[in-house]
Amino acid sequence: MNPKYRVVSIIARGALLACVWAAGAALAASADPATTAGSPRAAAPAPPGSGATAAPDAGAAPDVAPPGAAAPPADFKTLDQEVQGLKKDVIDLNKDLFVLEEELLFPANTQVALYVSMDVGTFFALDSVTVKIDNKEVKNYLYTAREADALLKGGVQQIYLGNLKVGKHELVAFFTGKGPVERDYKRGATISFDKGVGAKYLELKITDHVAKHQPEFTIKDWE
Repeated sequence: MNPKYRVVSIIARGALLACVWAAGAALAASADPATTAGSPRAAAPAPPGSGATAAPDAGAAPDVAPPGAAAPPADFKTLDQEVQGLKKDVIDLNKDLFVLEEELLFPANTQVALYVSMDVGTFFALDSVTVKIDNKEVKNYLYTAREADALLKGGVQQIYLGNLKVGKHELVAFFTGKGPVERDYKRGATISFDKGVGAKYLELKITDHVAKHQPEFTIKDWE
């Protein structure tokens, strides 16, 4: 869908959700059980001509239903379902806004996305990655233990998303961490690539080189 029409559609949906939410709040206020459940029993009128007034029975129990004795009104069940539906609509709306934001900020004809993957276990523990494109630093990411563990378990991280004009470019990545024998380790990898019309996807791969007992760092161009 054209981004212009998607913006109009999302704004219209947001306005509709706000109206429905306000209507639900008004329904909840009008159906408050506190206005009806605890009303006192009216005293019985005295017989005509007796000249006496009926006194309330001091020992009579108040006309209040015990807790849980009556099922909640159907209106409240319906209102709860509507609220749950509104929550789902809000989540879906946020997803649409996120996708639209990416499409507007990073159009497909200039978009470049960079990912990190790891297949190591013995020779390298990742601490950080620094990325430069055309000698300009575009990303410096420091990993937590949980994030590094997620990569070891097969996760793939999008470390950078940006725009590049059509033509030749150079990408350099520096990897810092703990190498063999727990010593500080820093290595780099570089690649020259052509950015054509359409999105460009690159992958920073960290693997074990078993024969050399060293980690290996490469950059893959997903053409």
